[in-house]
Amino acid sequence: MSSMSYKGYIARIEFDERDDIFVGRVLGVSDIISFQGASVAELRTEFHLAVDDYLADCAEQGISPDKPASGKIMLRIRPEVHAAATIAAQAAGP
Repeated sequence: MSSMSYKGYIARIEFDERDDIFVGRVLGVSDIISFQGASVAELRTEFHLAVDDYLADCAEQGISPDKPASGKIMLRIRPEVHAAATIAAQAAGP
């Protein structure tokens, strides 16, 4: 899968062979945010416009936009599993 990122939003990129265009869709949000372009430059521009439009729409409606994942997840596990996961993550590095 090819992807692009902008303002923390990630989009999946595919090539539509039938229509000879690139098609993108923003991942990780409940709303459908899609865009397309005939070239990579056009696709990137349309992606930026789509995200900016989404954020502007949310602001206009007075609602909080879906945000990309923070990277934090809350769950309960046994302390020894937590310790092992912490050690493994530290050993793997940044």
